[in-house]
Amino acid sequence: MKFLIICCIIFSNLIYSQENEKKDFLELQTSINNNEINFEQTISNPVLLEKKNTGLAILYSLLLPGMGELYAGDYSLGKYLTVTDGVLWGTVAGFSIYGNWQKNNYQSYAQVYGKINLNDKDEDYYANIGNYMSIYDYNREMELNRDFDEMYNLETHYWSWDNKTERSKYRKMWVSSTESFNNIRFVVGALIINRIVSVINAVRLVSKYNQNLEQELGWNLFIGLEQPNSPSEISVNFYQMF
Repeated sequence: MKFLIICCIIFSNLIYSQENEKKDFLELQTSINNNEINFEQTISNPVLLEKKNTGLAILYSLLLPGMGELYAGDYSLGKYLTVTDGVLWGTVAGFSIYGNWQKNNYQSYAQVYGKINLNDKDEDYYANIGNYMSIYDYNREMELNRDFDEMYNLETHYWSWDNKTERSKYRKMWVSSTESFNNIRFVVGALIINRIVSVINAVRLVSKYNQNLEQELGWNLFIGLEQPNSPSEISVNFYQMF
C-alpha cells in the first residue's frame, strides 16, 4: 500500500514538473515570437555602430580644429590641429597686447613731446605726425598739392617736435604697434586655414568610418524553438551582416 502511494506521488510530480517545463518553454516561445529577442545589442554597442554625421564633423572642426576628427574616431592628426589652434590664438593675444601697449606708449610720448591733444584723433593723424616735424610742414605740403580737405585745424590738431630724434623715436613706436596689429591678420588667416584642413580631414575620416561600418561584421544572436512541440530542444542561430 505504501509502495502504491509513493508511486502515485512520484508519478504526480513527474506530470506536474513536465507540465511546468512545457509551460515555461511555451512562454519563452511566445516571448520570442512577440519580441524577437535580439542579442545584437548585448554583443555590440549600438552607439558605436551608428553612422557619423558629416555636418556635425564640419561644425566641430570649424569651432575647434581637431574636434571633427575626434568625433570621427581618429584624433591622430586632429590633436596637432588643436594644439596649433591654441598656439595661434595665443599669438593673436600676444600681438594684440603688444600692439596696444606700444600704442599707449606712442600716444603718451606724442602728448608730452609733440604737444598734441589726444581727443578725437584717427589713425591717419598718428601716422602723419610721425612723418612731419610740425603741423605747419604738413599743411604746407597739402596746400602745395592742393589737398585742402586734408589740412588740419591748428587749434584741434596741433603738433610740433623739437627735434628729429623725438620724431624718430615716436615713429619707431608707432611702426612697432602698427606691425603688431597687421601681423594679427596673418595669424587670423592661419586660423582659417587650420580650420579648412581640419574640415577636410574630418570629412575624410567620417567617410572612411561609415564605409568601414558598412563592411564590419555584425552578429545577431537569436534563440528560437526548433520544434514548438518539443520544448526541450533549443537552437542557437547566427547570421552575418556585411
